[in-house]
Amino acid sequence: MQQGLSLIELLIVVAVTGILAAIAYPSYSDQLRRAARSEVVGLLHDAALRLERHHAQSGQYVDSDHQLVSLPAGSRYYSLHAQRDDERFRLLARRLPGSLMEHDRCGDFQLDQAGVRSNLNSQGDERDCWGG
Repeated sequence: MQQGLSLIELLIVVAVTGILAAIAYPSYSDQLRRAARSEVVGLLHDAALRLERHHAQSGQYVDSDHQLVSLPAGSRYYSLHAQRDDERFRLLARRLPGSLMEHDRCGDFQLDQAGVRSNLNSQGDERDCWGG
């Protein structure tokens, strides 16, 4: 009776595992990128809603003496920046250096008070980047 694995059997197991990993890892990375894009789009819309609510109450997008607007700082992969004045705002989600999204084809995300969305430094179709 034989006990244990032979070298050939062990090499076959390692080869099959390597092939499965080579197929699965790119798909997994793509799913992580899609999730990060969805998260940042949600953050941008949340920040825009907060600014619109403030505008409805105070008549301006900038902070007033009586009310401050707290905006999300960003996510694990993006930092969120707001440029605003009395009549308009522009939200920018920039990719963080060294993160999974640093070289993402969608680039940085931008949203303004008119609902115009765009991607700076994009290398793909922006509709795919915004989830629709």
